[in-house]
Amino acid sequence: MSYVILDLEWNGSYSRELRKFINEIIEFGAVKTDDEFNITDTFSVLISPQIGKKLCGKVKELTKITNEDLKDNGISFLDAVSQFTDFLNDGVLLTWGTSDIHVLIENYSYYAQNNRLPFLRKYCDLQAYCEKCLGLQNTSSQLGLSACAELLGIKFAQNEQHRAFADAELSFKCLSHLISETPLDSFIMKADCVSFYDRIMFKNHYITNLQSSEIDKEQMKFLCDCCGEQAKRMTRWRIYNKSFTAEFLCKNCGRNFLGRVSFKKKYDCVSVKKKIIEKKQKATENESSSNAKVM
Repeated sequence: MSYVILDLEWNGSYSRELRKFINEIIEFGAVKTDDEFNITDTFSVLISPQIGKKLCGKVKELTKITNEDLKDNGISFLDAVSQFTDFLNDGVLLTWGTSDIHVLIENYSYYAQNNRLPFLRKYCDLQAYCEKCLGLQNTSSQLGLSACAELLGIKFAQNEQHRAFADAELSFKCLSHLISETPLDSFIMKADCVSFYDRIMFKNHYITNLQSSEIDKEQMKFLCDCCGEQAKRMTRWRIYNKSFTAEFLCKNCGRNFLGRVSFKKKYDCVSVKKKIIEKKQKATENESSSNAKVM
């Protein structure tokens, strides 16, 4: 089995036909490995944009790609897909997070009028894999590629990043540091089915409606962190930073604290995060909080 780590660069382009902005791909970069994760081949092409004719300033600054580069050296998106299809063959496709897959589907749908990628059979989210390996899968923010490399002690030049091949290569280095300890198999998804696209295109979001049936009200109860007894909620729930916050009092030991809980809707579950906060931290929060109904 082979593995292909893909990275894309794109430009925000306005489509008059669709009357909306599209993240138009301007570069493919990929690293291919064998089943022992030795690099066997590489892939890198520039894409000549058809939707937007000029790169935005931020993209030019980050990537150092110019309009002249794309005009002189770029090929069409569908030609790039054809070449990448041959490169991928029957390998497992990996990307850092799902953003690149979203954009690839968006571009292929625009050019080929097909929202399914016919060349994709198996897929792995390398970001989720690294977060799991490093014990960071339950943190509030996602693990960035550069941050992951720094945690693993991988040296890289900041000025070389934000180019597709450089980022694909750095993603590979992160993978190679972890693969000996944690197998990749359980993270690989079958991509040639409807459920894959439903899952991959699902947008995770926080539930902020207290009356939602997807909220488990039992999760809104708090145990005292001093004596372990159940505390009584003393105030209405307030919305703050997409979380519910209320004041609690433990009648057993007199402990007074703020309880905060958030519910994040994912494709197949609702993840819950709870935290106890000292009351002295709430002063600056009250100004931007809004009331929600009491349970």
